[in-house]
Amino acid sequence: MRLYSTKNKEEFVDLKTAVFKGLPQDNGLYMPEHIPQLPKEFIANLQEYSFKEIALNITSNLFGDVIPIEDLAKIVTNAINFPAPVVSLDEQYNILELFHGPSLAFKDFGARFMAQLMSYFNQGENKELTILVATSGDTGGAVAAGFYKTPGIRVVILYPSGKVSNLQEKQLTTLGHNIQALEVDGTFDDCQALVKKAFLDKKLRKKLRLSSANSINIARLVPQTFYYFQAYKQLAKSDQPTVFSIPSGNFGNLTAGLMAQQMGLPVDHFIAATNDNDVVPEYLKTGEYKPRPSVPTISNAMDVGSPSNFARMLDLYSSTWNTMKENISGYAYNDEQTRAGVKEVHDKYNYVIETHGAVGYLALKDYLKEHPDKRGVILETAHPSKFIDEVEKVLEKKIEIPERLAVLADKEKEATFLKPDFGQFKSWLLNNLS
Repeated sequence: MRLYSTKNKEEFVDLKTAVFKGLPQDNGLYMPEHIPQLPKEFIANLQEYSFKEIALNITSNLFGDVIPIEDLAKIVTNAINFPAPVVSLDEQYNILELFHGPSLAFKDFGARFMAQLMSYFNQGENKELTILVATSGDTGGAVAAGFYKTPGIRVVILYPSGKVSNLQEKQLTTLGHNIQALEVDGTFDDCQALVKKAFLDKKLRKKLRLSSANSINIARLVPQTFYYFQAYKQLAKSDQPTVFSIPSGNFGNLTAGLMAQQMGLPVDHFIAATNDNDVVPEYLKTGEYKPRPSVPTISNAMDVGSPSNFARMLDLYSSTWNTMKENISGYAYNDEQTRAGVKEVHDKYNYVIETHGAVGYLALKDYLKEHPDKRGVILETAHPSKFIDEVEKVLEKKIEIPERLAVLADKEKEATFLKPDFGQFKSWLLNNLS
């Protein structure tokens, strides 16, 4: 398997290099040279395969002979050890629950797979690997859980102060051991900018072995393709075309869906569902991409004003706006509409959905008004208890908190406060890690 940068398709690196570097030196993003078409018999008979078997088929076709199949099977088995069930609300509305992993968020799939893959590639290395990751909420918790106590790897998580929920913050700041948290006085975009600058800084790269666990890392993106296939296999056989409605922030989830489609999964259409940070829906309408500072919302994991994976989306469509807008529709909703969506799903279907999933529901609802012959799958990206204050306020009822999250409530937060200043961040890294 070879990969190129979205800014330079003439130079290639191998998978190990791409995984450990995270970001190419030209500030592009790594993409596979070739996205394979999976065998038609495999797609037609998905019901016969377990989730792990689906994941192994995808990775073995994509990676080629980079990793022996026996080792790849161990990586998949250790990473994908929780389900991704589809709950059907009615014949047109389905929920793909992606919150059954250790941190109760969809990012467990990518974080755990990446941890296993990096641990495999890290064998024999003498110098410790440092993972830098920016989070708007769920990424940090998933990465912390995925890499916790992984030998030879330490993790530094940057998160925006006051812009993640209390329990999300506890997931980032209470583990200790090889997990360190930096509370940044700014936005997610500020955190992400600090991480990107660190990767491009020659002194830091000389002193530290750096890699990323954001969706900018190809090792996070690949396992996100798995659950699109897993969702499709659980749907009742139907002549209705299938669309996926994806709550979107940094757009890694949607990019993974587009890759799954290119591998042969018969997805009819994708819906990019956002909150007020609607840069991509606006692009799909106008053809003009205008990134801007993010604004805070009650669906904070989507508070991204300059989504990194948009570069990969452009790459998949050869920067052709007309083609992209034919395959992807964009919708955006404000906080008031989001709260109404949470209430509507509960009142109509007796299902508790959190704020990000509610945005996905609203987008699918609007899309189906114009395409009533289709059916949709909404990606529910986190457990409602992770946004318990908003959900309980809207529904006026108590939400049960799973034990693995509830135990964090009384643990003491440990984080270092930083200004969104690269010089300060660089000094912290050199003083604490080198």
